[in-house]
Amino acid sequence: MSSEHIGIIGGGIVGLALARWITRERPGARVTVLEKEDRVAAHQTGRNSGVVHAGLYYRPGSLKASLCRRGTLLLREYCAERDLPYQEVGKVLVARDADDAERLDRIERTARENGVPGVRRLGPEGLREIEPHAEGVEALHSPHTAITDFIAVAESLADDVRRAGGRVRLGALVIALRQGAGGAEVLTGDPAGERIRHRFDTVVICAGLQADRLAGMAGAGADPRIVPFRGLYHELVPERRGLVRGLVYPVPDPRYPFLGVHLTRHVHGEVMAGPNAILAAAREGYRLRDVARRDLAETLSWPGFWRLARAHWTVGAREIAVSASAAVFAREASRLVPGITAADLRPAPSGIRAQALARDGSLLDDFAIDVHGRFVCVRNAPSPAATSSLAIAEYLGEKVLAAR
Repeated sequence: MSSEHIGIIGGGIVGLALARWITRERPGARVTVLEKEDRVAAHQTGRNSGVVHAGLYYRPGSLKASLCRRGTLLLREYCAERDLPYQEVGKVLVARDADDAERLDRIERTARENGVPGVRRLGPEGLREIEPHAEGVEALHSPHTAITDFIAVAESLADDVRRAGGRVRLGALVIALRQGAGGAEVLTGDPAGERIRHRFDTVVICAGLQADRLAGMAGAGADPRIVPFRGLYHELVPERRGLVRGLVYPVPDPRYPFLGVHLTRHVHGEVMAGPNAILAAAREGYRLRDVARRDLAETLSWPGFWRLARAHWTVGAREIAVSASAAVFAREASRLVPGITAADLRPAPSGIRAQALARDGSLLDDFAIDVHGRFVCVRNAPSPAATSSLAIAEYLGEKVLAAR
């Protein structure tokens, strides 16, 4: 039986899933989650598409590929046990021309290598049977791609931790980290100005948008750096929601780092168009006018950002144009579902993607985890991290914490 005390920084779905895993799998261990906001799931977990990804795109053999498939199974079981929403609405990748169709071949091979169930190729008529209003020369259908409410999942995980004797401390902003022979020390401050020193045997940093900063506090290197990209969403007006049954996506172009506008039904009935992706001037800036000087200075001083910008300036300019005009945004959506106009869209809340960017300008493609003394740092956990969260927790617990 373990008597260790494990701290987890970050009350998003990955940190909470790990905390739950520890309470279930390491009898005697104590766990404390430290979250700076007044609620869990305040950032990436609560501001994403709600899609439970099936594993269509991810490089076979990568952590993303294996943990996504495992995570989907665990998440489906968890939602059933807790009576949380989980709907297999299905997803179509729509090829709009011959180049898209060729890329669809590669995605289909990858999906089959990853063991994605039920994937099948569709012609135009088959596509219309699944999504009557979508148009394309071909499509790939993933019938078991699902949607859920990740905020509800995260809140349920937090309740599990509390019931098992763990602690979830809200309003606990991490100010400093220090490690020594006797353990790891975390200094936090609360909104009232009180400072508290916490001592742990091991600390796991699952901090998303702040991952690199906290890793730096722990003494880890600066590479990779988190660069924030704002994803702008629009919502179809209620009378036009019938245009989309499930999930309608474009075929991703591997030359570019972002997917482009797609159409996503949510578990509460809304249908979202988006997101696009533009550089955010604040890591937690969900409005265009939000600017944080420190955040912007860190992005612009990072050599990797300028290398990325030089390589992909054309797609960056296109994303800015899409953000600036509802008509252009609607035109992008209408490439998948003809007939969508600016009048069919209304603004919806934005999200921020914490993208880990290496010094050489490359975007980290896989989940990335570093160990620095008594600190375990989750350096990169973008999509499909929410889908994979229960499997990431299992991986961290069995492969990383067990080796310490």
